[in-house]
This record gives sequence, structure tokens and C-alpha cells, in this order.
Amino acid sequence: MHSGKVREVYRDGPDELILVASDRVSVYDVVLPTPIPDKGKLLTALSLWWFEQLGDIVANHVISATDVPDEWAGRAIRCRAVDIVPVECIARGYLAGLGWEAYAKDGAISGVELPSGLVEGDRLPEPVFTPTTKVAPEDGHDEPMTFDEVSDQVGTELAERLRALTLQLYRRAAERAESRGVILADTKFEFGLTPDGDVVLADEVLTSDSSRYWRAEDWKPGGRQVGFDKQYVRDWARDLGWWDRTPPGPEIPADVVEETARRYRVMYERITGLTWNG
Repeated sequence: MHSGKVREVYRDGPDELILVASDRVSVYDVVLPTPIPDKGKLLTALSLWWFEQLGDIVANHVISATDVPDEWAGRAIRCRAVDIVPVECIARGYLAGLGWEAYAKDGAISGVELPSGLVEGDRLPEPVFTPTTKVAPEDGHDEPMTFDEVSDQVGTELAERLRALTLQLYRRAAERAESRGVILADTKFEFGLTPDGDVVLADEVLTSDSSRYWRAEDWKPGGRQVGFDKQYVRDWARDLGWWDRTPPGPEIPADVVEETARRYRVMYERITGLTWNG
């Protein structure tokens, strides 16, 4: 049905989908030509672990991680087909990335006013809901949305539900991560609607692609943090001087590939308490 930056989506019958995660990595909406070994399996395993941790807050779209074609074993999930809500639901507990850039410019993120005097990497007084549009890469880039704009697009009742769920899920995940010596700085959730109108958690959840993870021992507010997530590749690409950020992207050197894969493994093992066996 669809080939995205990292995943392929297949329909299997009228009501089920199979999501297949690849080893591709993208930055600035450009898929880079060099894969990261085992990335697809790591993303899938971490998503499945988090879906279980969060199941009492909201239902999710997962049917099975084993009832999938053999060639995709370990990196595919069978899911319920749902109508994806066209809003990227982002929760931020710390100032980093585009959130930091917006705050440095306007003192606010997505219309949410924040206290003055914060520095890059600071913990926010309370987590904030900072949604963006959901745009296909070929159509442009996701843009910040205010809560009122989300309400205009999906209705006030659903917007309030999305905000409440996003912050509740973030708080639970941040607490679990913190207990393992990990800071969940921010993350992105996607939600879908069942034919009955129920809201379910969909796509990937709390992976090192969709989240910003820092080790607690590395946290030093006042500058760029040490990322144990896709930010490591973003930082490499930014420091490279790839200013136009258009395809084709640069080849990733072997040492950057190896370190990226290592950081993904470290974060999986620290968060879950499980040993990664590939």
C-alpha cells in the first residue's frame, strides 16, 4: 500500500495490515543510502515492548508480531487497519531540537508559552503537547500546529483526547525510562480511529527513531546533548555541511554506522532490561 522512509505497509485482507520496518535511516526527510544493521528489528522490538507497557492507558493496533511472513520475521507487525489521525502528536519534557529552536526564537513551542531563561537541554516545568502537521515527504515538511489548529482540523473533542493521551503516555514512558537511567526528552505518537470511532495507538511507539533519548549520566543543560537515538545521525549530517538537505543524501561512514547501531542497541537493552541477540 505504501513505502515510507523506513517502513513498508502491506494490506492483508480487508481489516489487517502488515508493517515492515527496514534498516533504512532518514534525516531531514531524506533517506540516506547507507543502512544501519539490525535497525528494523530493533525498532520493532522496542515498539512491541512499549506497546505492552502502555496498554492499560490506551488500546493499540497490534494483532501479532509472529503471524507474519517468514522473510520479515523480527521486523514486522500484523496490525488492525485504522484511519490514522492526520496530526503528529508530540510531547516534550525537555528543550531540544526544533523545540529548542522555536523557544529560542519565540519563547514558545506550537503556541505554548514557556518560562523565560531556559537553556538548551533544560527540563521543562511540565511536559507540553506540541503537535505538527502530518505531511508526506514529497509534499513538504511537517509544520508546527497550535492546539486550536488541531481542534479546527479534527474537532475539539478529539483534539482534547489526543492531547490528554499524548501527555499521559509521555509521563508513563518518561517515568519508566528514568527508572533505567534514561531521559526521554521528547517523543512522537500517532493515533488511529477504529470504525467505531475508538482512539488507538498506532504506527511505531517510543523507538529511537521517533524519540529523543539521553543517558541520565550524560545530561548537561546548556548545549547539544549526547543522543542515543537517530539524533546521532542528524548531528553527523548537520556537521557535515550538507546544507541543501536534498536527495541523494551522503553515504554514512562505517564508523558512524557502527556507532549508530551500538547506540540503538544500548538504548534497547537499558530501557527494556533485555539482552539484544539480533
